[in-house]
Amino acid sequence: MNDLAGAVWRTSSRSNDQGLCVEVADNLVGARGVVGVRDSKDQAGPTLAVSPPGWSAFVRAIRTGHFRP
Repeated sequence: MNDLAGAVWRTSSRSNDQGLCVEVADNLVGARGVVGVRDSKDQAGPTLAVSPPGWSAFVRAIRTGHFRP
């Protein structure tokens, strides 16, 4: 389990009122080498800690339409 204390969370610009709400904390990349991800509707709930290269690959895949049906 990664320590995400000190994370500064920001809501994705793609979040909406239909339950698709994601927050990202990328201020920990230098300090702990992770990007935090959580559901903005459940801020006390589980979080993911992703490596910066993994996060970049995920964002790139979304932008290029890799996950579209």
